[in-house]
Amino acid sequence: MSEQPARTRYLTVLEVAEIMRVSKMTVYRLLHSGELPGVRVGRSFRVPQDALDHYLATSLPIESTTADEDRRSS
Repeated sequence: MSEQPARTRYLTVLEVAEIMRVSKMTVYRLLHSGELPGVRVGRSFRVPQDALDHYLATSLPIESTTADEDRRSS
């Protein structure tokens, strides 16, 4: 028997926005700029789950503003 390759799961823009807790417009901006890979299906976009996972894993974390304020006051 041959093994079937794992199938890629594709997410809608709304699903990506909910996962990232951002607006749909932010997801569209990431797609149009090429920062987040996606495929166009008709007039819609789909984002491979693997691409979203990679994007989130490689995004640089932003320090909190309280840490910046503490450094400035020292």
